Amino acid sequence: IPCLVFGAKDKPNVLLLSIDDLNDWVGCLGGHPQAKTPNIDRLAKMGTLFANGHCQSPVCNPSRASMMTGRYPHTTGIYFLSPDLQEAPVLKDIKTLPEVFADNGYKTLAAGKIFHRGDKRFFQEYLPTGGFGPRPKKKISQPHGHPLWDWGVFPDDDNLMPDMKCAKWAVEQLKKKHDKPFFMGVGFYRPHVPMYASQKWFDMHPKEKIKLPLVRKNDRNDLSQYAIDPTNLKHVSPTHKWVSEAGQWEHAVQSYLASVTFADHCLGLVLDALESSDYASNTVIALFSDHGFHLGEKERWAKRSLWEDGTRVPIIVTAPGYKKNQRSERPAELLDVFSTLLELAGLPADSTQEGQSLAPLMKNPKKEWEHPAITSFGLGNYSVRSTRYRFIQYFDGSRELYDLIKDPHEWKNLANNPKNKSIIEEHAAHLPKKEHPILPGGSTGHNAYGAANTNIKKD
Repeated sequence: IPCLVFGAKDKPNVLLLSIDDLNDWVGCLGGHPQAKTPNIDRLAKMGTLFANGHCQSPVCNPSRASMMTGRYPHTTGIYFLSPDLQEAPVLKDIKTLPEVFADNGYKTLAAGKIFHRGDKRFFQEYLPTGGFGPRPKKKISQPHGHPLWDWGVFPDDDNLMPDMKCAKWAVEQLKKKHDKPFFMGVGFYRPHVPMYASQKWFDMHPKEKIKLPLVRKNDRNDLSQYAIDPTNLKHVSPTHKWVSEAGQWEHAVQSYLASVTFADHCLGLVLDALESSDYASNTVIALFSDHGFHLGEKERWAKRSLWEDGTRVPIIVTAPGYKKNQRSERPAELLDVFSTLLELAGLPADSTQEGQSLAPLMKNPKKEWEHPAITSFGLGNYSVRSTRYRFIQYFDGSRELYDLIKDPHEWKNLANNPKNKSIIEEHAAHLPKKEHPILPGGSTGHNAYGAANTNIKKD
């Protein structure tokens, strides 16, 4: 594959696509047998699917802040839903991903959710599309709890949804004549709660045929109490007990699948527009989600876990001159997207970046790769994901080890088996030596982390 060197006029455009709270329930990732994502699957065939992709934090804000600055949460101190990245002292003079492209002559524009908040500040042009969209006067499925936590058929018209507005905006932008190379962000909100979509998307996933995630009874018996606490205490999502006893499990899974298929449809409108535009042959595309999502696995819901369901995300990259329809099982991080896009656009590399360019894996998906994916949830809580294993170490010193080839559901914790000492040591070597203190905030994550650590002290 030739080394791509671009002049100012022929630099490739960049299309950055985000789907909020999308786990591995994607056709090409196989996370759920009933997932219908023809357009994500189509995009995967256009480039390289990083099938072992993971976030840096299983929470929106720190994950996106990390990706858009190229810094780990343990470097910036942004571990939870607050504060915003511009409030972190470490990031005071750091240019974000679109700002670096703007400095290199790109027109930057976006719609929807790329950053957690404040997109208008980071792009030259930005279209707000209504956040998580319209809501009914009365919640549909979960009468109590956080106002966003709900699921069901709503509204009747797809055009009322922010994702359709994002897609139509992107289609119009791709029809225009741009006098500069563009860096365009398109951030879809579904399947983030509320898991609402119109009836036709639900019809594609009939409730009576829904297959529930596999959940093993007593799955958590080989875990420490601390491992369970940060993912359950002080959370705004419903408990698995409530969802099950209320008879809502099938409906919630149906709603998530329907929301994913709707978001995939919106993505398809953008891909269609790109393929019929003047930019089809000279555009780099990167698709990501900010973290995974539980729908009953390990008896929990939502994000904020260091297990596979909480960290695994789709990462797909396509670029002119690179092979199509490739799949890499090497660990990839959202943190890597920044460095990857710099290289693919022929822009100068940034030695302060903490991620790795994935371009070498786009040349050889099976290349030897010494860079695991590191995910954190608060100070002292880390997951290290290699090609085969996941190692977790918690603040209280408890540990987990899973062999994802033999145990893809992470049902058997191997950490206490002396035979695995060398594997644990190999993965533990990647734990950060320095950790930035947690920046103050009053988010759910702050509260959960604090409650879990208070329980340690009580013990």
